[in-house]
Amino acid sequence: MGMMKLFELASRMDKVGVTLTRVGLIVVLVWIGGLKAFRYEADGIVPFVANSPTMSFFYADPGNYKAHKNPEGVLNADNRAWHEANRTYEFAYGLGTVIVLYGLLLCLHPWLPQAAAVGSFLVFTMSFVTLSFLITTPECWVPALGDAQHGFPYLSGAGRLVVKDAIMMGAALVTMADSAKAYLRKRASSVEQSKFAVTEERLLTASVG
Repeated sequence: MGMMKLFELASRMDKVGVTLTRVGLIVVLVWIGGLKAFRYEADGIVPFVANSPTMSFFYADPGNYKAHKNPEGVLNADNRAWHEANRTYEFAYGLGTVIVLYGLLLCLHPWLPQAAAVGSFLVFTMSFVTLSFLITTPECWVPALGDAQHGFPYLSGAGRLVVKDAIMMGAALVTMADSAKAYLRKRASSVEQSKFAVTEERLLTASVG
């Protein structure tokens, strides 16, 4: 197989790529959204929420989260009690439900592409909000603990997780455009069928008359 054949094959992979992008978004949204029901995941998003000027009000005591961090896999009864009082888990349940719903909206593409387009737009918006954490959350950057590499542009583990939402943002735009095109095609086809049915009915009436 020559090089040109490979490029021709690659040029025909756009539809497959869009489908894989949509499936990938659905898997990530449903999986990550579902994990919000588990407390270790709810504990993990606390720094992002507590430092966000648009979300911190959901917590009862966002200013004191640093003293009650729970590392993944660690069970600290006192910290868990604090998070209960802070409404950490209530917020996570609500957020997880919303994220799963976004994923389910994308699943509707074959039947209700307009709903899938709305779902993709909501995912785009959610990704934009997530990326704003790079500005509002200090934990997104390597702290100054003695090493010369700290602060911008040295992303911490949390920051590296957040910045990947730039990919999700782009993927959401791709699936939104694809679902919108599918809806417009479906609508145009429906209109054409209606016009054909009306014309056929008029011709039949004229011939009978």
